[in-house]
Amino acid sequence: MPFKLGRAVTVDFLGGVALQRIGELFAAEQRRYVDAHPRSLQLTGRGIAGFYDGVPMHWMRDWSMPFPFVVKSAQGASLRDIDGNEYADFCLGDTGSMFGHSPGPVAAAITRQAHAGLTYMLPTADAIAIGPLLAERFGLPHWQVATTATDANRFALRVARAVTGRPKILVFNGCYHGTVDETFVRLVDGRVVHRPGLLGQVTDLTQLARVVEFNDVDGLRRELAHGDVACVITEPVLTNSCMVLPEPGFLDQVRRCTREMGTLLLIDETHTISSGPGGYTRAHGLEPDLFVLGKPIAGGVPASVWGFTDDVARRLHDVRAQTPLGHSGMGTTLSANALALAAMRATLEHVMTPEAYRHMDRLAGLLADGLQTMITARKLPWHVVRVGARVEFVCAPGPLRNGTQAEAAHAPALEQAIHLALLNQGCLIAPFHNMMLACPATTETQVARLHDAFASVTDALVS
Repeated sequence: MPFKLGRAVTVDFLGGVALQRIGELFAAEQRRYVDAHPRSLQLTGRGIAGFYDGVPMHWMRDWSMPFPFVVKSAQGASLRDIDGNEYADFCLGDTGSMFGHSPGPVAAAITRQAHAGLTYMLPTADAIAIGPLLAERFGLPHWQVATTATDANRFALRVARAVTGRPKILVFNGCYHGTVDETFVRLVDGRVVHRPGLLGQVTDLTQLARVVEFNDVDGLRRELAHGDVACVITEPVLTNSCMVLPEPGFLDQVRRCTREMGTLLLIDETHTISSGPGGYTRAHGLEPDLFVLGKPIAGGVPASVWGFTDDVARRLHDVRAQTPLGHSGMGTTLSANALALAAMRATLEHVMTPEAYRHMDRLAGLLADGLQTMITARKLPWHVVRVGARVEFVCAPGPLRNGTQAEAAHAPALEQAIHLALLNQGCLIAPFHNMMLACPATTETQVARLHDAFASVTDALVS
């Protein structure tokens, strides 16, 4: 927003910081990055040969750095590049390595399985152990294994439609559920529209989904009253935007409303597994009909799980008994492969432990408190949000209540400058928004390093 100084000077601000200062900092940090990464510049500065846009996956261009650095190795909470730079890693693969890079038990399990076959479309001894582990940990009796959380969400929503006979899905504005088609909608001035940037969309997704603001119980009741919603799919906390916490009692109301209207409830814990060994669901006593968890469930190996209640299982059996044999629309050949199962068992038994979560929670608390103290001391109009081991600073006042407010709070140019400046001081955070994670290997020294870097960057912004 513009702020007038006297008669002649107008200064534009973003997140309480002058745009000119943001631009100056970003330009200086870009030069600093280039100087510190000569080998990566040589290999990736003009793009990697053979790959579209010069990268193996197009979102690798979404980092704030001028070109991606090339990773040499990662262990625990530290990451090294081929130029000899070492980073305290608070991104951790955007949750995929939430329990650290190459946890010992997972690495050992992968090594063992590598000599016994990687995939063969049949169960293993690890599968026999995993089924009861999932039921005990997350509280649902029936489970399936998929390759990504996107897959798991798609399959679960297909089941929800099959057993309810209803066509529509309800999502909350600003939600994140991977690349599930029905979730690529949003509210604009009360209208449901496609998310901008969606490529190749030939069907009208607004005909398949209803959209409500997070924390809006009245809106939820109004949309469910149509009687055509098979499933409400939600994160317990909006996480892939500027983070939005549920207001007291909201998730209880979601459960109550869905039951009253005969609608199933799917809880997607792919990011909120940071809350504890059983996720936000177990930590807060939620009672979903369907449950999805991806990203870190196999310690970094691609895998996901989705579970459901006895009632859903019974209704699914009834539907399948009346359905001819053939393609169900659920599967993928590499789902539940032997390598993923071995890594998943090791993660569940030896890595996702209460002791690990206690450490993660304590370090994340230290991180969040320190960031908020520095923000307050510098009188920046920002706030810090935390869900267990997951921390985010938001460059706007808070708390935020819904997806519309979260979108308005997003400050891309400011966040980009901060991310690159932190990276140049040896601290890697997620390129999307301002997310940070503490893992079992994170140390107090690394948290202090991030605090020092954040203090330096914010001082530069407000100087």
